[in-house]
Amino acid sequence: MNTKVRVAVVTGSSRGIGRGIAIELARAGWSVVINYVSDEGAAAECRNLCRQCSPPSADATFEIIQADVSRSEDRNRLLACVEEKFGWVDLLVNNAGVAPKLRADLLEASEESFDRLVGINLKGPFFLSQLFSNWWIKRIDTSGADRERPRIVIVSSMSAYTASTNRGDYCLTKAALGMLTKLFAVRLADYGINVYEIRPGIIATDMTGPVKQKYDKLIADGLTPIRRWGEPADVGQAVRAVAEDRFPFSTGEVFNVDGGFHLQRL
Repeated sequence: MNTKVRVAVVTGSSRGIGRGIAIELARAGWSVVINYVSDEGAAAECRNLCRQCSPPSADATFEIIQADVSRSEDRNRLLACVEEKFGWVDLLVNNAGVAPKLRADLLEASEESFDRLVGINLKGPFFLSQLFSNWWIKRIDTSGADRERPRIVIVSSMSAYTASTNRGDYCLTKAALGMLTKLFAVRLADYGINVYEIRPGIIATDMTGPVKQKYDKLIADGLTPIRRWGEPADVGQAVRAVAEDRFPFSTGEVFNVDGGFHLQRL
């Protein structure tokens, strides 16, 4: 293991936004742990893409690790594998998230869907951040003078403040991630561990594929001041800025990557 290469763990990074983050970090010379739940082939594809764009001089490595962040035993196994392979982690990116399998009206939404989304979208990031934080705190004073303090990124969504009554469970989990960011930012500040929320807008991924035609028209009609779809690479560049410690005097901050959707206009 090259201890000079920085290491990032990106949950849910086999495809979509997570893949865009992994690739951008690889482009910056980072080693990346590519976490997936079920699609090992997609994770392997992401690893190949990371290898292709990583600078040859970086000496970075890319590991794929299967783990369901909603399960305690999987979270523990993920950390154990990372510790064994790398010994240290500089950045945790809580990106893994799912949408409802069925977009149901708020008055008809199922408890099963609610529990699934809370488990993956909220419980997973909460307890994974807790797990890594405790692991860091025990080692932070002996990690080496050449190491910067670690950071946490939480990927939420514009659904944190945008009410969609046909996927209320999704909106609730994303809104809760905003408070999760604030809580960990306050709690970890004394240890020099900064925490950030990245809030994507309409991003071209498998998740948004089914509504592409709808949003093509909305974007063309000015839904977002920047009239184009966002790309996973747009989110990846925001995470890279955090990874490179471009905001050392900020924590608990929200970075909107949404083409200006959050701006209120008359």
